[in-house]
Amino acid sequence: MISALMALFLVIVAGHVGRRLLLPDPTIWSGGEKISYYLLVPALLIETLAKAKLSSVPVGSIAMALLAANLTMATLLLLIRKPIETRFQIHGPAFTSIFQGSLRWNAFVALAMAGNLYGEVGVTLTAVAMAVLIPVLNVQSVWVLRRYGSGQGGSLLRGLATNPFILGITIGLTLNLTGLVLPQAMMSALDMVGSGALGLGLLLVGAGLRLEDLRRPNLALMLGVGLRLTLLPAIGGLAALALGLAGPAVAIVVICLAVPTASASYVLARQMGGDAPLMAAILTAQTLVSFLTLPALFVIFRL
Repeated sequence: MISALMALFLVIVAGHVGRRLLLPDPTIWSGGEKISYYLLVPALLIETLAKAKLSSVPVGSIAMALLAANLTMATLLLLIRKPIETRFQIHGPAFTSIFQGSLRWNAFVALAMAGNLYGEVGVTLTAVAMAVLIPVLNVQSVWVLRRYGSGQGGSLLRGLATNPFILGITIGLTLNLTGLVLPQAMMSALDMVGSGALGLGLLLVGAGLRLEDLRRPNLALMLGVGLRLTLLPAIGGLAALALGLAGPAVAIVVICLAVPTASASYVLARQMGGDAPLMAAILTAQTLVSFLTLPALFVIFRL
């Protein structure tokens, strides 16, 4: 497990060094993000889910564990919002960044880690987690930003309907459940395109690290890091065990709840009046700290 994590760390470092020393032009990495978001990951999801043996995967229990952790954390955050605003002057926009940072997850990192540790089974289980969490997290994030941010967002339904991850999941599941089989040439093409998703995703994570954002740590930053990397996966892991899950299924629940938050959180915070600098700092800090907390969680849950 340490070796698998080290491999991920090295690719992220390569992305960071590449952005700083070799390819400083931000348009290059912006283009990479769009390629990964709109083409590579959806292709991986379609190909993986189309051929997955879903009957052998505890879909219901994984969904229940993930949703239990998500809803518990969302409720806790909404309960503490007023006290932390009153006592620590953490106002609405900053709260939205804590909320996003605590709940959203970087599917690139989760897919790469799951695939590196558990192969095709890990990718399949993570794709199931994506199908469960992505629509819920999009709704939660937009609602919180509209309620406590200072800006307005676009149509939520339109955003969900055009999300490439959701479209990829829908197509893959439709093929799987209906028994429809794509021509072999098309499946091979999807495999070739999707195979580039995990490596490029990790390079993009490294390229997005902004170490300068960590110069002035504060309570909001510590909450965004601590709740995401320790409390949320602990709740999810315990829920998974209570539901009778074991082995890779528990590991995937923990991984999906313990990886850093999604880089899209920063974009959404900037567009909808959240605290974008705080969101950027949470993203960077979580990425660095997660390489300590993930192994610890695996030891605690004996994975």
